[in-house]
Amino acid sequence: MREILEAILLGIIQGLTEFLPVSSSGHLEIAQNLLGVDNPAKDRLLLIVVLHFGTVMATIAVFRREIAQILRRFFSGHPHYLRYISFIALSMIPAGFVGVFFDEEIEALFSGNVTLVAAMLMVTGVVLWWSDYVPNASKPLSVSSVVMMGVAQAFAIVPGISRSGATIGTAVLCGVDRKEAAQFSFLMVVPLIIGKMMLDVGEGAFRHTELSLGVLATGFLASFVSGYFACRWMIQLVRTARLRYFAWYCIGLGLIVWIWMLYHG
Repeated sequence: MREILEAILLGIIQGLTEFLPVSSSGHLEIAQNLLGVDNPAKDRLLLIVVLHFGTVMATIAVFRREIAQILRRFFSGHPHYLRYISFIALSMIPAGFVGVFFDEEIEALFSGNVTLVAAMLMVTGVVLWWSDYVPNASKPLSVSSVVMMGVAQAFAIVPGISRSGATIGTAVLCGVDRKEAAQFSFLMVVPLIIGKMMLDVGEGAFRHTELSLGVLATGFLASFVSGYFACRWMIQLVRTARLRYFAWYCIGLGLIVWIWMLYHG
C-alpha cells in the first residue's frame, strides 16, 4: 500500500511540474529522497519514464485537435506543416543520440544524487533568468534555433535541468518568440518519450524491474489525470509569466536542497 501511495504522490508531482520550467525529474528525485524510496537506479529511471509518459498522454489528450490538424495537413503536403514536423524530427536527434549511446551513464544519474539535482536546479535558474532579459525575441523557429533546442533537450536528461526551461530559454536566447517556443517545446518531447517507452517495452524493462506493474500503472494514471487538469493552465502561465519568477524558484529550491544535504546528507 505504501508503494501505491508513493506512486500516486509522485504522479501528482510529475503532473504539476512537467509543464513548468522547474524540472519535473528533479522534483521527483527530491521527493523520492524525502520519502525514503531506495529503488535501484534502473527502477527509478523506469518509474520517471512511465510518469513522463503519463503527462505526454495528457498533452496529447488536451491538444488532440491541434495535433490532429498538424498531422492532417502534414500528410496533405502543406509546406508549413511539413517544415514543422521536420523541425520536431530534427530536435529529437541530440537526445536520441545520447539516449542510445549513453544509456548506462544516464541510468547512473538517477541514483538518488540529490546534491547534483540541487546544483542543476540552480543552473536551470540561471538560464531562465538570463533568457528573460533578451530584448525583442520575436523570430520564428529556424533550423539553427531548433538544433539548439534539441541540444538543450539532450542536456535536460540530467535531473534538475528543466527540459521545458532549457528548451524555451535556449529558443528565447536565439531570438525566438516565447509563445512559439513554448508550444514547440511541449510538442517536441512527445515522440521522444513515446519512443523511449517503446524501447523499454522492447527491451523487457517491465519484466525485469522490481517495481510491480500495479505501482507503475498507478503512477501513470496519477500523472495523466493531474497532468490533464494542469496542462492548459500551466502552459498558459509559462507563455505569459516572466521566466525570472521560475528562475528564482529554481535557484531558491536548489539552495535549500543543497544546504539540507550538506547538513543532513
